[in-house]
Amino acid sequence: MNPLQAVKTAKKTGKEPFVFDGNEMPLNVLSFWQWSSSELLGNALRGVLAEFIVASTIDVLEQPREEWDAYDLITKSGLKIEIKSSAYLQSWNQTELSKIIFGIQPTVLWDENNKRSEEAKRQADVYVFCVLAHKDKGTVNPLDLSQWDFYVLDTKVLNDKVPKQKTITLSSLLKLNPSQIKYDGLTSEINKRQ
Repeated sequence: MNPLQAVKTAKKTGKEPFVFDGNEMPLNVLSFWQWSSSELLGNALRGVLAEFIVASTIDVLEQPREEWDAYDLITKSGLKIEIKSSAYLQSWNQTELSKIIFGIQPTVLWDENNKRSEEAKRQADVYVFCVLAHKDKGTVNPLDLSQWDFYVLDTKVLNDKVPKQKTITLSSLLKLNPSQIKYDGLTSEINKRQ
């Protein structure tokens, strides 16, 4: 057995205590999550939230998120999904709405033996572009799923139409004719591609 092999992520409940010298502290994982993960409008955590939202529609929440996988989600039937997120509003002061841009660059794959593939490519079968589309800071709520718009596009379309492109704006994405849906349509739209 390799003592430096990958550590499998165990799903936490939030009740797991911090420990010092064998004694439980008055801190637990939930208190850490509340401290570190309450700002859902920020770019970094909003992206993880978008992954969670999509995962909730395809029934894969029992497995914890893996930080460095080649793609963000995989359905039970094996469809690999890349999730991209953007928003008009940010948590900081703005002078104008943010432009909706997504990263779509091909990547190299790291395998379980920590070896890198030779070829850069888009690793997923399908992309789900998630836009927190609300434009009023007074009422924006990333937990209100009606404030999100979703655009689903097969990776093949990106590879055929914009093979080397690293980013794509919403207006350019729309020219590729993605399926445009709300939260309640995500499950059926993803299932069509399996």
